Amino acid sequence: MEDITVQELKERLAKKEKLNIIDVREEWEYEEDNIDVKNIPLGELPNRLDEIAEYKNVEFIVHCRSGARSGNAKKFLEQNGFTKVRNLLGGILAIREFEAQG
Repeated sequence: MEDITVQELKERLAKKEKLNIIDVREEWEYEEDNIDVKNIPLGELPNRLDEIAEYKNVEFIVHCRSGARSGNAKKFLEQNGFTKVRNLLGGILAIREFEAQG
């Protein structure tokens, strides 16, 4: 599935859409700055797929600091049967930059 931009994400959040989002950064990174979503570090993802099994065939978004780890998470999840995974381009850095411009 096509990746998602910060602008599209912000527009959908503004419309109060219920979005499924997973942060794949390390726990300490998540604790420093997060957007209040489920945190499953990339390295733990293979052992925690049962926690997100409900997302197997529904759209959900993965994000990290810059988009690299979440890109890897997207590939891994697709290889494990998840059909509608979207990577947040630019990650949390892009979110903060977008907010700073706003």
